Amino acid sequence: MDFDLVVRGGTVVDGSGEPALRGDVAIADGRIVEVGAVTGTGREELDADGLVVTPGFVDGHTHMDAQVFWDDLGTSSCWHGVTTAVMGNCGFTLAPASAEHRALVVRNLERAEDISGDAMAQGIDWTWSTFAEYLDAVDTLPKGLNYAACIGHSALRTWAMGERAFTESATDDDLAAMERELRAGLAAGAVGFSTSRSDQHETSDDRPVASRLADWDEVVRLVELVGRESEAVFQLASDPAGMSPDPEVRAAYHARLRDLCVATGVPMTFGLFAMSNGANTLRLMEETHARGGEMYGLAHCRGVAVIVSFRTRLPFDKLPTWAALRSEPLEVQQARLRDPEIRARLVHEAHHGDYGRAIGGEARKPDFDVLTVLRSPYLPNPTVAEVARERGVDPVECMIDLALESDLHQFFVQTLTPQPEDALLEILRSPYSAMTFSDAGAHVSQILDCSIQTHLLAWFVRERGLLSIEEAIPMITRKPAAIWRLHDRGMLRPGFAADVTVLDLDRVAPDLPRVVDDLPGGARRLVQTAQGYVATIVNGRILTRDGTATDARPGRLLRAGAARP
Repeated sequence: MDFDLVVRGGTVVDGSGEPALRGDVAIADGRIVEVGAVTGTGREELDADGLVVTPGFVDGHTHMDAQVFWDDLGTSSCWHGVTTAVMGNCGFTLAPASAEHRALVVRNLERAEDISGDAMAQGIDWTWSTFAEYLDAVDTLPKGLNYAACIGHSALRTWAMGERAFTESATDDDLAAMERELRAGLAAGAVGFSTSRSDQHETSDDRPVASRLADWDEVVRLVELVGRESEAVFQLASDPAGMSPDPEVRAAYHARLRDLCVATGVPMTFGLFAMSNGANTLRLMEETHARGGEMYGLAHCRGVAVIVSFRTRLPFDKLPTWAALRSEPLEVQQARLRDPEIRARLVHEAHHGDYGRAIGGEARKPDFDVLTVLRSPYLPNPTVAEVARERGVDPVECMIDLALESDLHQFFVQTLTPQPEDALLEILRSPYSAMTFSDAGAHVSQILDCSIQTHLLAWFVRERGLLSIEEAIPMITRKPAAIWRLHDRGMLRPGFAADVTVLDLDRVAPDLPRVVDDLPGGARRLVQTAQGYVATIVNGRILTRDGTATDARPGRLLRAGAARP
């Protein structure tokens, strides 16, 4: 046999943006050897007639740092064509972490990224202190996906300062300690340095995460080191100044970002959403590139939303009457929801109760004209208000009825960042964006965006025809791979790593979410499978067939500076 595997007779969309071609992809020793009319034979052959063959999808914004220790398959990303995940975003990493400060590092992640502290305690054999040691630990794990890792600012601050990281500015000695560990982490293969300045990121004890205490000079000093020592990327979670209603404040913030990129030569990435400031941010990226810097937006192809249900969380959970109900077992809740007097109190409190301050995706008073009833995972869904009007009931009554009719399985979707379609398409088509903001591994009980690549293909390509398949595939393959300097990923070219996704474009679609209790210690999370993915190939070996995992775990840790094809 000439090759290990030949994907035969598919429509090859190679990630370059060039027109699709009917052809074959031949693989040997984990690398692509030929693309086109392959005359040799493979030890294994995969019939791709009528299917689309693409590079494996690259997810550039995940938080799989903890999950990789207890989930060797990489769910739910592995079911959506993803072959490579970049973790360690927003400054939240599990390293560096000295033994006495591990609890502080966990506290950075626990609320801000909704990753169970108990699950981390039970699911991780914490064998490292430095970031280099963390990478070595990940390297030894069996993995379905490839992982690349950033080193996080909150962890760096905690490493250098301990408890003071959450209350004080850094001294020169603190900064020197951060620089030493950052330099070592970059040398060990970190693909980026990440930070958060978002006022939504708080610890589980109601304090700002450590990176929010850093002044801008501290950020600049660390990014300057990244520029001197590596080709790594700087990833930034939003600063409130970027959303300021004052145009002068926004302009000063944008100038600060632009100047940092240009002066240091470090590529910068951040979330880019089609909201009121989206057009300004596009102009900022264009201006930065025109001045010789690199700045990229990580886009999302639908509104970021919280998924709520009686089996997970509800917007009403912190209200006293609701909290008492929700503390009961589900079967007791069901019985009480059928009691007219209890229902009346719940409905009244849902409309008139004090919701307090919303943090991240946590409880806020719902707008029933926006909150939707999840019936399709990618087609438009009716709002709760619309269904309530059809039934002639109050919206809260409607939610209770729908929950009872489904044995409490009904999901409702509360969109936090709606994105107008025209503005979103402008962002997706920008040369300075990639569609890669899933947050996979985080927000596990309330946000489920591991399916955004599938949504892009099912909705924008097939259902609406707003993007061609040749336009869409680079957005989720070549572009994120290029941003993160994954030189041998993201395209189907000889010499590139054999990460390949084979899909049926007529069928590809996300399934409805499910609630499972499979985290270490039985903690709860949302999962989502998909239809239409015939095979996902990682480093030349088939990881999934028709949504079912094989025994192979061919994923690798991808360290910065990987060999170029």
